[in-house]
Amino acid sequence: MTTGNASSWSRRISAFSSSPSQFLSSTTADSFLTELLDELRDDRTSENTKVLLLTPFLEYPTLLCPSPAVGEETAVELLAIFSQLPHKSLQLKCQLMVAITSILVCTSCVSSEVEVAVSFLDLLYHTIQDTNDHKNGPQFYYLRSTACDCLREIETCHPGLLSQRLEALYLLKQQETTPLHQTYTLLYILGLKNTIRLLSLQKGGADGELKKALAGNEGFAWKAIETPLFLFLPSATGQISVVQTSTDNKELKSIVSLLLEESYLLTPLSQAALLRELIEVVAMVQALSPAIFKSQLVRLIGTVEITLLHATLLMKSTFTDSLFTTEDENFFIKRLVSMAQHPLLSIQQKLFYMDCILHFPENRPISSNGEESLPVLVTPCLAASLLPTVFNDSRTMLCRLSLLSLVYLEADENDDKGVGYLFGHVLALHKIVDNHGTREMVVTYFKSVFTFLTYFYHNDKFTNDLTKSITQLYSRHCYLAPNIINLIDRIQECLEDSKWPIELLQALQSLIVELPTAQLSIQNLGWHLKVLGRVSQESQVSQGKTLWFLLNVLINSTLCKTGGWKMGSAVLLVCRNLLQHPSLDRVFNELADVLQHIMQHYDDVDIQDRARFYYTLLTNLSREKLSGVLAKGPDVNRAKVQSLSSLVAESEGLSSCLTIHETTDTVLKLTKIINTKFHRVLQQYDTGNHNDEDVLAFYWKQFSSPGFSYKVILEYHLTHTGDVDIVFNKLFSICLHFDLTDSNYEQVSNISVPCLFKNRKPPVVQVMLQPQQPFPTTLRARALFTTEDGLSWHTQLEDVPVSFSDIFLPLPVPVDWSQEKKEQLFDLLWMSMSNEEPDQSATSLFCFEIGDQQLPGIIESKFSPYLISQQSDKELYKVVFFLPPQFHVLLTITNAEDAVQVRIATDNWELLPFINTYLKSVTHEIPTS
Repeated sequence: MTTGNASSWSRRISAFSSSPSQFLSSTTADSFLTELLDELRDDRTSENTKVLLLTPFLEYPTLLCPSPAVGEETAVELLAIFSQLPHKSLQLKCQLMVAITSILVCTSCVSSEVEVAVSFLDLLYHTIQDTNDHKNGPQFYYLRSTACDCLREIETCHPGLLSQRLEALYLLKQQETTPLHQTYTLLYILGLKNTIRLLSLQKGGADGELKKALAGNEGFAWKAIETPLFLFLPSATGQISVVQTSTDNKELKSIVSLLLEESYLLTPLSQAALLRELIEVVAMVQALSPAIFKSQLVRLIGTVEITLLHATLLMKSTFTDSLFTTEDENFFIKRLVSMAQHPLLSIQQKLFYMDCILHFPENRPISSNGEESLPVLVTPCLAASLLPTVFNDSRTMLCRLSLLSLVYLEADENDDKGVGYLFGHVLALHKIVDNHGTREMVVTYFKSVFTFLTYFYHNDKFTNDLTKSITQLYSRHCYLAPNIINLIDRIQECLEDSKWPIELLQALQSLIVELPTAQLSIQNLGWHLKVLGRVSQESQVSQGKTLWFLLNVLINSTLCKTGGWKMGSAVLLVCRNLLQHPSLDRVFNELADVLQHIMQHYDDVDIQDRARFYYTLLTNLSREKLSGVLAKGPDVNRAKVQSLSSLVAESEGLSSCLTIHETTDTVLKLTKIINTKFHRVLQQYDTGNHNDEDVLAFYWKQFSSPGFSYKVILEYHLTHTGDVDIVFNKLFSICLHFDLTDSNYEQVSNISVPCLFKNRKPPVVQVMLQPQQPFPTTLRARALFTTEDGLSWHTQLEDVPVSFSDIFLPLPVPVDWSQEKKEQLFDLLWMSMSNEEPDQSATSLFCFEIGDQQLPGIIESKFSPYLISQQSDKELYKVVFFLPPQFHVLLTITNAEDAVQVRIATDNWELLPFINTYLKSVTHEIPTS
């Protein structure tokens, strides 16, 4: 294979990054890794291309290096490439450092027993020792930065590795005067924190060990990383292991103080990272008082940087009143409130500040369940500036409404001034929606109503007014029925003891039944029926007015003639709910009149039949039996006979019959039938004599003939997967559906199987494949079927692998061709593949030993379907595999003195890795002695 150019590699790397599994379906990870390493070693490849080639190592190192052994070998190769690069290739060197780090960490190769890991860590440490670029010059600035980041990454994944080099790292940090000072600082504080964590796990006093660690300047602590340290939340102070010290450690205190004093020189992101590490250090060392952060509080609380504020909140949560006084806490809260309304901040930042208020870590919290709660210091006076207005965006408006509702809920219950303002804001949104507001404003309004009710549903004054306003809104905009029904459902879920949903439904019912029939349009009537259907589900609402309204509409309007099936179903849904209503006895006659009128006058036959069915149930069954037939019972036995209601209900009744159920375990499997494979092709008959050129030309011409296609048909047995539920012993109307995992094949057609019984011979399933590229693939299979009880089921089958040898087919030549003509075609194809440009065709050699076996017997057992010719005296055999749509693999097999030689020629070089794997699998079965 020739070296790929930059554009081709760009396309391949992009394809790999977008979908690694699909990319590797046409090749193997091992061959792709080999290609990458070969290209990286090639001096002709540009530096930019090599940087691009390292991308897969950074994004998916475990795919390319699935085992520690492969990871170690790859790291050795990349480190060798790094050592051979000139000094000017700094960008490539930086990327190589990151790639090697990624491979070593992800393949668990960071160990003293792995030579490349030891060498690479020594290289990183040697690189960062050139402080201020005195030795190699300022061009090595970015290389040192990358080396620090790599060491930091390794220390993060393997805590304690730098625990014996703290003094050396501290001196490097002090000597560095370039902007890399903060990178050295972060590396040092990470090593310090992990060292203290290791000491905290030791029993007994750690004074001597701590001083020794701070003065350490030895090698890497390989023994320290043998026992991994688990991450923990700094705020969970009860889970932090504490270092037992008997004396005040002045050295550590001096280091922490100096780091805090220098922190303002760092960028906000680096400051936040430093503070998080220092918080853990102080929390773990008893000798260090949280008051060491006191000098930084004013600067941190007053910051406008989100990252720093988040670190400050973490500090507040960890140390509470050990560091923050009541005055500090009060100032902090006021700062958050003022920033939550700052005009120069973005919406996302303001929402963050309001979220900080709702989750503010108080010194003495009333509750510690982690849910949203109002800090005691947030009073109505303080939060007045956060009152919502209609000029706020939707998210800010809802967040402010929720915050202020909490504020006024905790305030004096006799003072409704604040709650009145919030209710006035909800009414303002009502007016906007009433004046044909946008869809976003409609959603915001109903969310505001929900938020208001969750806090103040007990206040009858506001809930009554809210009921009136929503009823008036519905009277003018009945298309809001789904929003109102959804609001009622959510309120009932969250507030089970609230009577407001029932009051609203009663108000809507009264509004609808009092509408004049002449003013009802078919479109509006659909919304009214949807609301009445929801009203009919409530046992606390009287249904007499609903039935009177339905009968009046059926008699005095054109509903029976023009309503259609949809409107009729809406009416019958109300009737079905009333059949299960506790007050059925009081509305028996009215319901019978409605059903009788529908069955006699409604134009739709299905609606008539369903009304007749309901009428029969109503007049012939007792109330208990009626409830038993219509109610959707529990799923006690999946094989139980369905109730009749499942055939006629609009929604929940139909679910058991029409819903496709999902099996919990795999029920079916496809078992391949060994040594069976068919091919389907349009054969051409040839009776003429041809010279060499004509034979090859005729062969290629058939591929362009109209209707010529080649399909591979694989056979499988469809069986049950061992012991399955008795429900699945008899399956009917099975539909197998196959999904492709790559783009190398045409879509596989669905396969129908009439039935499958547990104790009978399994049916044979033929899967028809039409390749676009002859590569191995995997088919994802699933099945739909019906069980004996009439329920439909869906199950996922195990993936169906299609191997490379499954695609092998005999040479597609006319059936009347002689053996001589086939051999002539073989020779012509071999010559063409050997002489063509190497960008498509390729030749190769494979050898294997046969021991005491005879070559003719091996050929007969392994290659007989594809054998073109054989010369037994010379032990020369010619084999050809045809791979649709029109690729070939030609083999000439000869027996040499020491081994059997298989010469390979193909018109698609991408097939070589699969050919090699196939020949290895075939010859592996041959005993060598």
